[in-house]
Amino acid sequence: MKKLFLPVALTAAMLMPTFANAADYNIDSKGAHASINFKVSHLGYSFIQGRFNKFDGQFSFDPQNIAASKVTVNIDTRSLDSNHAERDKHIKSSDFINASKFSTAKFISTQVSSKADGSLAITGNLTLHGVTKTITIDADFIGEGKDPWGGYRAGFQGTTRLQLADFAIQVMGSSSYVDMDLHVEGVRL
Repeated sequence: MKKLFLPVALTAAMLMPTFANAADYNIDSKGAHASINFKVSHLGYSFIQGRFNKFDGQFSFDPQNIAASKVTVNIDTRSLDSNHAERDKHIKSSDFINASKFSTAKFISTQVSSKADGSLAITGNLTLHGVTKTITIDADFIGEGKDPWGGYRAGFQGTTRLQLADFAIQVMGSSSYVDMDLHVEGVRL
């Protein structure tokens, strides 16, 4: 009986389905393969665009189990850059985002789900200007694979709209919101 148990147990183990775990990634902000961009209306006539130059984060992703995915991003609000030093100084002042007092914004996902069109909804808590609110990022998985340096990467893009009043930030001219455009490439750990 004991002689039969081992071969049966091994055969059963080989026939059972295997489940992949979510892979963990560091966001490649240092290699300039990720960006956090913003666009805000300027007087209702055009748009000002900019970015945050310093941020870091991690994510876990398993295309076979989207619900197991997680994202955490830390943004240095002092790194705001709209390509105009005087404007940046004003946006970073206490008139708007108060970067000297609230130098870090943080996003922590609470749920990742697939939508009917194959895109993703990443819901989580964003802390900005000392206020934490739930937001949803509409995201698309771009692809994954080996890179030329021996690593493995996965990439996404996403968008969300932030209502300034939700974060106790005064309206900027005629705009009550800012649109965020996110590009994230991660290197698997």
